[in-house]
Amino acid sequence: MDRIVIIGGGISGLSLACFILEKDPSAEIVLFEAEKKLGGKIWTDMSGGFLCEGGVNGFLDNRPKTLELSSRVGVKPLRSMDASRKRFIYSDSALQRLPESPPAFFTSSLLSLPGRLRVMTEVLIKGNAQEEETLASFATRRLGREAYEKLIDPMASGIYAGNPETLSLRACFPKVYDLEKKYGGLVRGMIGLQRAKKKAGSPEKVGAGPGGTLTSFYNGMGEIVDALKKMLGDRVRTGFKAVSVDKKGGGYEVFFSDGSSIEAERVVIAAPAYAAADMLKAMDGRLSNIVATIPYPSLSVVCFGYRKEKIKASLDGFGFLVPSREKRKILGTLWDSSIFPNRAPEGHVLLRSMVGGARASSLAMESDSKLMKIVEKELLEIMGISTDPDFVRIYRHEMAIPQYISGHLGKLEEIDALLSRSRNLYLTGNAFRGIGVNDCIENSYKLAARIVEGQ
Repeated sequence: MDRIVIIGGGISGLSLACFILEKDPSAEIVLFEAEKKLGGKIWTDMSGGFLCEGGVNGFLDNRPKTLELSSRVGVKPLRSMDASRKRFIYSDSALQRLPESPPAFFTSSLLSLPGRLRVMTEVLIKGNAQEEETLASFATRRLGREAYEKLIDPMASGIYAGNPETLSLRACFPKVYDLEKKYGGLVRGMIGLQRAKKKAGSPEKVGAGPGGTLTSFYNGMGEIVDALKKMLGDRVRTGFKAVSVDKKGGGYEVFFSDGSSIEAERVVIAAPAYAAADMLKAMDGRLSNIVATIPYPSLSVVCFGYRKEKIKASLDGFGFLVPSREKRKILGTLWDSSIFPNRAPEGHVLLRSMVGGARASSLAMESDSKLMKIVEKELLEIMGISTDPDFVRIYRHEMAIPQYISGHLGKLEEIDALLSRSRNLYLTGNAFRGIGVNDCIENSYKLAARIVEGQ
């Protein structure tokens, strides 16, 4: 096979290299990463006995490719602890448990009685699936304003650090879009899917959400990155920042910031959209301009460790998210030591708070001292934690999570059309068709098949 250059050492680039080699062990692959650290937004940091995830903290176990890849590289998945099934929303100045079943929903005080009744009328709402609709518009139309503000809005913050007023429903949550498109509504859709599963003899539960159990590894998400690095060996080169890609003969030449370059018949850009756009400027200005329109807000992850006896509040759960209507300065806090073992030393707990996102991007780039004060104040007022943390780590992402805003799917169509003019040039990564680890790995698996088959 021709030489394949992969630009980007996040989970997309690393898993792609692994899948190509699985299909063709003789493939000549060279993977370049601009940073010294591999993994992209997977950023596991062990310090002082605390295991902090500076970025991604896990994946759902309901899609097979991530589990298959884990097995292939010899790392054992770890399912989250039972306590993490309990999730909370900070609403009306109190932590309220998120209902996990219809009976719990009907008796929950998270929504007012009129709000709960409005949700119950969803089955009566006429199906009106729109090709392009924001998450906010869809949720309000089908579930009512209160359910949108208290349930859907914080969910968008938790997954995308995004603003549901601009996020595209179809691009972000295609399964939900398809339920209305095919069945006319969410309840009708879930009933229809359940009937189909029962007919097929499947015991799998059906829901509008992603499903599955949050899963990681005993030593954090960095375990799979380290295993992939070891498997790929000297095919991986860190500290090489690609600055441009140009056509040369029947292939391409990739240029790096140190003045070096490499030629290859096939090039895969698995870097963030803003980096990919810069690399493509000279070769295809139109493609570069479209890719550059995918926005990335800033986000900071603030980890606080405490001696357990200092915390009077219950940490029996996953943590909490905050609806934007509450006007708080954090998006939410995960009780990491209640989610997975080995996240805090014996007798300690670890809390991980998110600051910034699409609605308050600049807040994420404040100084360490300012971010500490923000989180301390929020945890005092939300959880009653008045003591100083014994351990602090802050992880900044100036360009954090790509936002699939309205028009995203149209951009993808145009990107695909432009790429078709440059044979053997590929774009992949979480900027395009799914931001999660599962999405990235599944997309890499599909792309590996295309590359090996010469498509």
